[in-house]
Amino acid sequence: MNNFIYFFKRKYRQIRNLIRWTPIIWKQYDFDYSYAIEVFKFQLSNIADRMESDRAMLVRAPNKASRIRMINKLMTKVYDNDYSLEYQDEIERLYGPREINWEDSDKEGYVMYNGYIYEREYTQEQLEAINKHETILHKESQEKQEKAHKLLWKLMEFYIRGFWD
Repeated sequence: MNNFIYFFKRKYRQIRNLIRWTPIIWKQYDFDYSYAIEVFKFQLSNIADRMESDRAMLVRAPNKASRIRMINKLMTKVYDNDYSLEYQDEIERLYGPREINWEDSDKEGYVMYNGYIYEREYTQEQLEAINKHETILHKESQEKQEKAHKLLWKLMEFYIRGFWD
């Protein structure tokens, strides 16, 4: 009788999993690693949900769930390039809002990037100084992005074998 009940419980869980995974799978493509990252984040979130539920078996499950959520947040920040784009916010904070200056090119229907247009008026010398400062900030942001990426995978390597209940 237990095998009979287990069979139906197992089928229920399998169907529920299909329904939960459908939106993730629907958006998948096989040409870019970022889709694999989304699948991995979704699975980690599912594990954390399980560990935070009343079905968790281990006493330390809530701690592990918290760690998984922290890693998931870091993964989101890393793969959304939050750190590598911080310099843009800093430039706008220091020098005011700006827009990309697009100009028509010699080729019909094409436009070319031609720097930024700031809301404030700047001399050519000031714009050159801003560009130099932006280059420095950009490099710092890229370094921060790289450090966050390395930290993410060191944390993952250290903790992943404990992500079970």
